[in-house]
Amino acid sequence: MKDTPSIDELLAIMARLRDPECGCPWDLQQSFRTTLPYTLPYTLEEAYEVAEAIEQDAMEDLCDELGDLLLQVVFHAQMASEQGSFTFADVVRGICDKLRRRHPHVFRPHVFGESAVADAHQVRTGWEREKAAERARKGRVGADGVLAGVAQALPALVRAEKLQRRAARVGFDWDQVDAVLDKVREELSECEQTAAQTDPAARVHELGDLLFACANLARHLGVDAEQALRTANRRFETRFAQVEAGLQDQGRVPGPDVREEMERLWEVAKAREKN
Repeated sequence: MKDTPSIDELLAIMARLRDPECGCPWDLQQSFRTTLPYTLPYTLEEAYEVAEAIEQDAMEDLCDELGDLLLQVVFHAQMASEQGSFTFADVVRGICDKLRRRHPHVFRPHVFGESAVADAHQVRTGWEREKAAERARKGRVGADGVLAGVAQALPALVRAEKLQRRAARVGFDWDQVDAVLDKVREELSECEQTAAQTDPAARVHELGDLLFACANLARHLGVDAEQALRTANRRFETRFAQVEAGLQDQGRVPGPDVREEMERLWEVAKAREKN
């Protein structure tokens, strides 16, 4: 049986790949700037594959996807170490310090008397308060703003929900879900009006408002909008695959000339889901 690999082995592999004399030519060409165009989409893709593995209870896949995410951390830490900025140990130390700092009720109850927290909501509130204090200590512009620190790089749907939750904490929110539904209808109506216009900017504007309102509706219904859309995507893929299979049984392929048959097979696929 092989020895269980440690994080040190992973770090050694990454260092070997970046070795100027015997490393990998592709890895050696990389820098923070060269990796930027694919780091964000790749990392986001891996993060969503982690989420998909969790949703499907696929533990083997989850283990694999977590490893892919860890690679991103190790790769960037290695490059930073080479230029003397920070090391992987600094990354670990930083997150350890942050976890202790943001959980005073666990790690410092004897000092602050914070051992008694009523529920997870109180913990979350304290977490956000400490994050705001961290931004202020770093001197970030607008660090004390209600919406400060919501990363621009987040997927738009996720970011919309985060912005809305931040605003809701200070009372800027709808009181009833019916009001949110009314807002969705209002935005849909305005989208319909732009269909007769030739101004593409107006269509982008109104459709954006509609999507933002839908994200707000999801939040009020207690639904994760991003997860809901991922589920809808998978449902569409499953149904369309059945449409293609049905056409194949008939010796046909998808196309405008079989539109009616595709619609019929689609309804059949929907009926199978209900059964």
